Amino acid sequence: MPSRNVIKIDIEESYYHVYARGHGRQKIFRDDEDFIVFLNLLKRHLSLEMTADKYGKPYTHLRGKIELLSYCLMENHFHLLLYQIEKSAMSRLMRGIMTSYSTYFNKKYDSSGSPFESRYKASRISNDSYLMHISRYIHLNPGDWRAYPYSSISAYFGIGQPEWLQQERVIEIFGSTPVYADFLDDSEDYEKSLEEIKFELANKI
Repeated sequence: MPSRNVIKIDIEESYYHVYARGHGRQKIFRDDEDFIVFLNLLKRHLSLEMTADKYGKPYTHLRGKIELLSYCLMENHFHLLLYQIEKSAMSRLMRGIMTSYSTYFNKKYDSSGSPFESRYKASRISNDSYLMHISRYIHLNPGDWRAYPYSSISAYFGIGQPEWLQQERVIEIFGSTPVYADFLDDSEDYEKSLEEIKFELANKI
């Protein structure tokens, strides 16, 4: 029987924790350019304006169909917190990002096949309490999380916020950014929450 947190329940108006890691735990982001390319793929599909390839063919435009609430890209894996408005939007987003990134990665590093271990894993988040804790789990992934350049943490505090990131649904739960900042800093509560939310995490098997 498959684990509950790898079943992709495709439901509209739902929150999802999405996770993927490198094949054999290899690095999927080897330098700064790799991180930036991946972020630009998110921008491609989630920006206000539709974009097109060099031949004028529009890329899949998912603004208004799915929202990226937070993210963290680590060397050998990534986390996304998504709010799916329209059914199947998540699968369209992830297919577009992972296929394009695999093509880029293989060309740059003269490799073949997918750099990812699997397509991706997604866990539907069942309530606001889990949503709060999972957003913190994502942001606290790096040891130097306050200064980490490849997560949404700086945007949450008004530094270089991209228009394709929509964190309002998370902040609304807390009422304000300072309250959310205090929540992130509460290490004792964070440790307690990990046991509570472990079945809601897409990367826990």
